[in-house]
Amino acid sequence: MAKVAELRARRDALCAQRSSGVARVSYDGKTVDYRSVAEIDRAIEALDREIAAAEGRRIVRQIRVTTAKGL
Repeated sequence: MAKVAELRARRDALCAQRSSGVARVSYDGKTVDYRSVAEIDRAIEALDREIAAAEGRRIVRQIRVTTAKGL
């Protein structure tokens, strides 16, 4: 369970940095520089997947498209 807590700490640090607009994140004495907000978003998504896998659940994302002729 310590792994999940560590992953959540990293994710929280990334979310805080994303909202502040700064592209440098520090946690556990380590510093990571990101080039863009999109790169931070990808890192957050990757951590979400790792957290879900460690907890034994899946992240399901669906896009449903419906159309009508307007009649």
